Amino acid sequence: MSRRLSDLHRTAFVTGAASGLGRAFADMLAGEGVRVWGTSRDAARLARSEAFTPVVLDLADPDGAERAFLAAAAEAGGAFDLVINNAGYGVFGEFGTVDFSVWQAQWQAMATGTFRLAHTAWRQMLARERGCLVNVSSLAAEFPLPLMAGYNAAKSGLSALSESLIFESRGRAVTVIDFRPGDYRTDFNRAMQTSSPPASGTRAARVWSRLEANLASSPPPAGAAADLRRALWRRRSGVVRSGSFFQARLGPLAARVLPASWLRAILARYFGGR
Repeated sequence: MSRRLSDLHRTAFVTGAASGLGRAFADMLAGEGVRVWGTSRDAARLARSEAFTPVVLDLADPDGAERAFLAAAAEAGGAFDLVINNAGYGVFGEFGTVDFSVWQAQWQAMATGTFRLAHTAWRQMLARERGCLVNVSSLAAEFPLPLMAGYNAAKSGLSALSESLIFESRGRAVTVIDFRPGDYRTDFNRAMQTSSPPASGTRAARVWSRLEANLASSPPPAGAAADLRRALWRRRSGVVRSGSFFQARLGPLAARVLPASWLRAILARYFGGR
């Protein structure tokens, strides 16, 4: 009989499971025999099945998000074997032009809310001396996306949190995966918050065009789920980069060997900067 991930993790909690990478992760895990509790802000976007339990959760309300998590954990038997912090969203615009309340709301959800769930799940895992925490960061933590300052900052912070927990968990039977995806063919851009469509001919319009082109030519989310599956089977902590060869392999290699000034110039040209 072939092995399935349910041999390692009987239960899993996945945020942002209604679409995109979160949906791909949830489907992969359910197909591997894992019982999945998946979240969305809108219950109508989640369908209950024998392997999948919907959870209404809004990261913009960290207290409420923690209560929803604890209720789901109790239903799952007291704690989850695997927790995947995936939910998030983009805001597109110049940092100084977009009202600060927008950036603050993004940080509240993607940093405070996500960190709160990580903290709660981590305490449970340490108490049981088993479990795996997956923080879905982004390659934007290494290569910040133009005109998406809040997203870059939140994902960089999440990667830093993962690195801290990797250190703290040395010698313990728990693992942390800093999962850094590049572009995948999802609805990420359509869900992006923007103040208004970029005016034709502007730098913002050129950047947006590149972001759209990247998304259109990117691999399907199932590729990220396959990469995560392989990482879970390795049963060790660390950074996992996922995406196209250019983004997940060549880009990080260039970052290690090229001067920072060169990388900035290359990225500026790539995104149509002047």
